[in-house]
Amino acid sequence: MELKARLCVVLLLALGLVCVSLVPGIRAQQGDPEEDLDLGDMEVEDELDQMGMVGEEDEELLDGEVEPEEDTAPKAPVVPKVTYKAPEPMGEHFFAESFDRGTLDSWVVSKAKKEDADEDIARYDGQWEVEDLKDSKLPGDKGLVLKSRAKHHAISAQLLRPFIFDTKPLIVQYEVNFQNGIDCGGAYVKLLSQTPDLDLDQFVDKTPYTIMFGPDKCGEDYKLHFIFRHKNPKTGEYEEKHAKKPDADLRSYYTDKKTHLYTLVLNPDNSFEILVDQTVVNSGNLLKDVTPPVNPSAEIEDPDDQKPEDWDERPKIQDPDATKPEDWDEDAPAQVPDEAATKPDGWLDDEPEYISDPEAVKPEDWDEDMDGEWEAPQVPNPACETAPGCGAWQRPVVDNPNYKGKWKPSMIDNPNYQGMWKPRKIANPAFFEDLHPFRMTPFNAVGLELWSMSSDIFFDNFFISNERLTAERWATDGWGLKKAAEGAAEPGLATQMLSAAEERPWLWVVYVLTVALPLVLILVFCCSGKKKTPAPAAAAEYKKTDEPQPDVKEEEEEQQKRPLLRKR
Repeated sequence: MELKARLCVVLLLALGLVCVSLVPGIRAQQGDPEEDLDLGDMEVEDELDQMGMVGEEDEELLDGEVEPEEDTAPKAPVVPKVTYKAPEPMGEHFFAESFDRGTLDSWVVSKAKKEDADEDIARYDGQWEVEDLKDSKLPGDKGLVLKSRAKHHAISAQLLRPFIFDTKPLIVQYEVNFQNGIDCGGAYVKLLSQTPDLDLDQFVDKTPYTIMFGPDKCGEDYKLHFIFRHKNPKTGEYEEKHAKKPDADLRSYYTDKKTHLYTLVLNPDNSFEILVDQTVVNSGNLLKDVTPPVNPSAEIEDPDDQKPEDWDERPKIQDPDATKPEDWDEDAPAQVPDEAATKPDGWLDDEPEYISDPEAVKPEDWDEDMDGEWEAPQVPNPACETAPGCGAWQRPVVDNPNYKGKWKPSMIDNPNYQGMWKPRKIANPAFFEDLHPFRMTPFNAVGLELWSMSSDIFFDNFFISNERLTAERWATDGWGLKKAAEGAAEPGLATQMLSAAEERPWLWVVYVLTVALPLVLILVFCCSGKKKTPAPAAAAEYKKTDEPQPDVKEEEEEQQKRPLLRKR
């Protein structure tokens, strides 16, 4: 019993701790001023301090103590101020843009007109602005925002120097936030090929590019493009090569309205990686995992080859020696009347199954010249309700055991079968072998050429480098700071549970059962047990003396009688 009591106490304490842990979140959700603590920003300050991005004034604010005042009324604690610091490129890089200067001085907005489009939508007149996120957790962190919907947008910028594919990898990364969600549109970037006639003022969809990379969505089709243009060494023509689709579920990146970091890593050994938020979502090899393949087949089917007229592709044929049996009756019906059936007793042969409705009346506006002779509608015959049936009785039909159907000869293997014909193979005149597709056309500009049915798409922290550590450092200083701020501002478990229940009220049943069921089990475990029957008052008296109890007296009398019976 002592062990059981201890277990009950432990279980009750554990349940109490769970409830207490949920109370602050629930009170914060309800707006209790005494518990309205912005712990998220405090966590951000801790992460900023680890990165060395908190100033001395901020540290004093974090470490300082508020002097007590005469007014003893409870006050919310001072929310630490988060200081944003723009990322600074370090190491080898070809392009770095954080937009924190607040201008588009280094960018060129296209003045071109899209070909093969209606006049009212042909111009690239979509608006671009540099501004903060709508729900920014880092004031001062600006980005490039696509402002217009249902318009063509095009903007581009020169690299510090052209990127040449040689012995070092290519790393391209940038951030995207679909602030209003995304219905149909893209947020991909194009690396514009270095050509003599490249004019950023005339940047359009047909401007040659080397790589196109980034998210795209329309309807329920969630894409993450990686497309590169490969030059045919024989013809000099370019063909788009599309990387295989990621196996990962990309839906949340388009719907959660958070800032996500998109990274493409392309290595000289032809391997590639695509990362979202520094997690690999797709990888492969340029020689194996793109469509159409970089290298064509060494052989192709001869377009001039034709199937011979006597080529037999039939694997089975009818047996020419088969004959129809003499007793085969092709005219026998599939079903015949059941001769064993008998008419049920009480069947009303003279009663029709349906009769004219005796209560029906011809409408007053019925015109027999126009509508014909009026007839009352048919209703079930009431006389048939209690009878097994009415009208002429007919035997039910059953399957004919002698039915065989139309006779056909049996099938046998075709002795002349030659298989399915295929054209012969010949050497592919267009064959080439490029074992280094990584060596693409150099590019010297980066651009966004987009159409979107959603507005306020936020872009930030573009970075192009050939050093992975340099790119990761830039990501940590930019996107990493955003992630820390957004994570700190996210609601706690209790708040998330309440928000989920507001959207789906049936969750309240789950919550109640989750708390009530353990409580009921604890009460049953602690309070149940064998009930002890209280001893009568006389029993206590017997314990005080050696006087035998009634049941003991009966046993002694019985033992005394047994010797007497034996003597008799």
